[in-house]
Amino acid sequence: MTFKEDRIETFLENFNANKEKIRAVEGCEHLELLQDVDNENIFFTYSYWQSVDHLNQYRKSNLFKTIWKKTKILFSDKPQARSVKRKISV
Repeated sequence: MTFKEDRIETFLENFNANKEKIRAVEGCEHLELLQDVDNENIFFTYSYWQSVDHLNQYRKSNLFKTIWKKTKILFSDKPQARSVKRKISV
């Protein structure tokens, strides 16, 4: 997610206010926020879900809709999302 530079603090406040709620969603096993080392206005959320169904249920939830409504207005570029699966366990 690429944010307008003057909106980074707003995003971080919203993320911090909601991260424990997201972690408490059924099926969420891990959530963290990563920041690009070269571009401080680029962030990634990295999460593990028990299944794609759990992730999709979260995406349909009022919690997600509320968070997304406050987040999407802060972007300076179109956000991207990827779902991946682990091929080799370490």
